[in-house]
Order: sequence, then C-alpha cells, then structure tokens
Amino acid sequence: QVQLVESGGGLVQAGGSLRLSCAASGRISSYVMGWFRQAPGKEREFVSAISTSGGSTYYADSVKGRFTISRDNAKNTVYLQMNSLKPEDTAVYYCGSRPYYGGTNSYVGSYDYWGQGTQVTVSS
Repeated sequence: QVQLVESGGGLVQAGGSLRLSCAASGRISSYVMGWFRQAPGKEREFVSAISTSGGSTYYADSVKGRFTISRDNAKNTVYLQMNSLKPEDTAVYYCGSRPYYGGTNSYVGSYDYWGQGTQVTVSS
C-alpha cells in the first residue's frame, strides 16, 4: 500500500507563493496523482491532477494559470507550485493517488490513497 506524505504548507501573504510536495513510500509511476483541498465547512474539492508520465495535467478553473502540478517518478514525488495565492486558497491540501485506468481526475472517490494533508493559509 502506498503511503503519501504532504509537506510545504504554511502561512503566506496574498500574492505570495508556496510549493507543496507529496512524497510516496513506494513507486507512483502507475498512478495518476492529484491534489485536492478542503476548507472548514466545505467538501473536499479538486485542485489538480497529473497523468502517470506527467504528459497531461488538469486544473480546476479556480487555479488555472496560478498553480502548476508536476511529478518526478524517479523520486516518487509530486509537486504543486502555487503562485499568486489568494485568501480563498486557504485550506488543507491533500495529495491522492488513483489507478491510471478508469476513474475521474476530479472525483474524490476515484482516489485510493491519501496523505495526511498540509495546511495552507493565505492572509489578506
């Protein structure tokens, strides 16, 4: 079973940047990897996903042009570069993995494994 650990969260001012990392205990080359976030009182929502080889990326409309997802399969790590952060980006950010076959990138239920989450707080 793959274990995922997120890191890189913190407190940042609006307009600032953070880079989140998701380190896996095992190989991730056969998994689509995704980032989701959950703010207090809200459901977990899709942020971004990346195909197994990194050749295709997907983003929620709310983060397009500001966030960039990437992966390094040799390091078993996925990243989320977040620029031009806004207060509404404040949430716990979770890394998830799902099989490359079937599933839906933006659907929480498609993902089998999750990290513990890392808090991102954007102040105004």
